[in-house]
Amino acid sequence: MTGAMYAAIAGLKTHMTKMSVIGNNIANVNTNGYKSQRTIFKDAMYSMYSSGSDGTSTTAGRNPSQIGYGSQVSSIDLNMATGSFAPGTSTDCMIYGDGFFMVGDKDTANYIDPENPESTKALNLTRVGDFSFKADGYLSDGSGGVVYGFLCTGIEGGKPKISDQLVPIRLPRMEKVLDENGNEIYAIRYPVDTDPQAQDENAAAIPLRDYDPALDGVDENGNAADDDAAEKVELPFAQLDSVSIDAETGAITGTTKDTDELITIGYVAIGNVTNPNGLTHAGGFYYTAGSGAGDLQVSLLGGVAADLGLSYVNKSRIPADALNGEGEDAIQLSDKMAIGSAGGTNLMTGGLEGSNVDLANEIAEMITTQRGYQANTRIITVTDAMLEELVNMKR
Repeated sequence: MTGAMYAAIAGLKTHMTKMSVIGNNIANVNTNGYKSQRTIFKDAMYSMYSSGSDGTSTTAGRNPSQIGYGSQVSSIDLNMATGSFAPGTSTDCMIYGDGFFMVGDKDTANYIDPENPESTKALNLTRVGDFSFKADGYLSDGSGGVVYGFLCTGIEGGKPKISDQLVPIRLPRMEKVLDENGNEIYAIRYPVDTDPQAQDENAAAIPLRDYDPALDGVDENGNAADDDAAEKVELPFAQLDSVSIDAETGAITGTTKDTDELITIGYVAIGNVTNPNGLTHAGGFYYTAGSGAGDLQVSLLGGVAADLGLSYVNKSRIPADALNGEGEDAIQLSDKMAIGSAGGTNLMTGGLEGSNVDLANEIAEMITTQRGYQANTRIITVTDAMLEELVNMKR
């Protein structure tokens, strides 16, 4: 077999790979949040036909002569450019610019360690914000992944107090209580903001991450309740009207049906990676920040982190002397999970991000790829004909 036939076979393989990528792009032209891919070719290995020389006092130099053996796939890149806006429901969100929504299972929060920034990579990243509060009270996407962010834990000075723990976003509870006149009224019971990995036996383990003072066995201060307490009754989730997500800050608010009170539920977190094109598809709308993506930064929109007094994820777990840089146990804050600003990233609400596939360009690429494939098959047939002539000479 000649070198031309080897090169043609390599060309057939690479063009077929490129056609598969093009076919996937065209198939997802209407898939929300889909990011198109492109195939980059490179030439394959070479054999040295004759080496080069620098020349002598009497002869000129000579360039090397090499014979190549076709092409191969160099890379299949992601195009992370923002897609078009597709109108939807009031709680649909689209990220304009860099960044991703952070979603995962309900228990993924248990693996997030503020002393290990890499632990946030256990969460999936997505550009599709088809969010709504489901029957279990959690803000989830259409695929069942719960959305992560920072929850409101109460009202302080007339303003919402936001926790520094990165947890699944869910509705607060509603409880009937007696006012000063003995009348029954509804009161919002916000999650208790305690250390989720506290070692103190009297501290609640996960009230913020799965709040229910009764079922979790904690009192209003987050301390363990008496085992002999009265029968525990699960508090219902607050029923809300007009749930909305603020485009500038990512704040989730709603009006309670029972008290007509506007409350803040929490803030949506945004994940930014060093190299968005290095993300790995995890199936469906999801990506993972694996090798090649770089660091994953937890951020909030519109510089709201500074306004809320949030600087590090679960700052309460960082020793006070470490914050001041004092003492033998001082910890470098650069090693902690800082909450950054999303910079120029904006949020568009009331719709989803469409595919960024350029159909006209994909059709043109499909035609040129088909022609390239045909040319390589022609090389094989021509080479075969040449070999046939060689065999016929022997006859």
